[in-house]
Amino acid sequence: MTTSQSSTTTAIETKIEAVLRQHAEQQFAEELAELSKVDTRQRPPNWKLSPWAVRTYLMGGKLDNGFVVTPKYVGNARLMEIAIATLATDRALLLYGVPGTAKSWVSEHLAAAISGDSTLLIQGTAGTDENAIRYGWNYARLLVEGPSEAALVVSPMMQAMQDGKIARIEELTRIASEVQDTLITILSEKTLPVPELNTEVQAKKGFNVIATANNRDKGVNELSSALTRRFNTVILPLPNTIDEEIQIVDRRVSSLGKALELPAEKPALEEIRRVVTIFRELRSGITIDGKTKIKSPSGTLSTAEAISVINNGLAMAGYYGDGELHAGDLAAGLTGAIVKDPVQDRVVWLEYLQTVVKEREGWKDLYRACNEVL
Repeated sequence: MTTSQSSTTTAIETKIEAVLRQHAEQQFAEELAELSKVDTRQRPPNWKLSPWAVRTYLMGGKLDNGFVVTPKYVGNARLMEIAIATLATDRALLLYGVPGTAKSWVSEHLAAAISGDSTLLIQGTAGTDENAIRYGWNYARLLVEGPSEAALVVSPMMQAMQDGKIARIEELTRIASEVQDTLITILSEKTLPVPELNTEVQAKKGFNVIATANNRDKGVNELSSALTRRFNTVILPLPNTIDEEIQIVDRRVSSLGKALELPAEKPALEEIRRVVTIFRELRSGITIDGKTKIKSPSGTLSTAEAISVINNGLAMAGYYGDGELHAGDLAAGLTGAIVKDPVQDRVVWLEYLQTVVKEREGWKDLYRACNEVL
């Protein structure tokens, strides 16, 4: 490698490290490279890794050479196997579940492991039109030259078809029904017609689609039966046990803390346990011991929100405290996550503080801190 090449590589690495959140294939490039080295199993056409290696990347494990792959998903391994196997067929994959069940996270890592590229993303909103899924036009060139390949604006979907990669669609049910149905021809015929140029794009081997949908949005824009048939649906549940959820929160908080360069110390597992316990109890409407029934707030109180509460607490502790996470640092974040409706949720939260938090041994500090910010 020449000096100029070395300088260019260093500059690129420095730029990537300065990014707030790296793409999965950048952040875990070493793990993907190690898996590729030892992966001798059969790979589907145009896949970077075999299904076995993709599963190992997602679920974690120790390779024969001693290298440790960190888990990206903590939960039922069978669900990941079903998702991976689906993408090796001609069926698209729909990841479905309540907010905060790692649908987008799993989608990104599947694309990174299979295609080496998780960036071919379409964000579903009420304003997403057919151009976002099919293709658009550079109207300045279109007016001057007329329809031409130079005037065509390639969408992430078209790019994925041309390259034989995974395209991702976030919040599919947020997209209007008539726009959703644009996918039917793509998923069934594996072609994207471009009638203005009297041509079409035929998908290369390796192309597939991962979509995510939130079951809290049921009824917003439900999928047509024709489109539903072209997806294999995998429902991602909330963590089964409190220990599983604590493990997820601990890993993500540690990773985000490093990325954000928060000056606080890593939180004690006991503080994470308290936040996770509160969220699980309020979600289920009953205390962990099963003795006290409680009301549930309007919000989802997902694992992702628990991670946000802890990170907010670390920022408070690092910049305005002694660097160690205390109840006072968590109080505002907890209240903000739970009280979405200022009337109804505030009553639920106050009642929970009085009947559960106040009476729980070792939680008096949290009770006082939360009451101060209400």
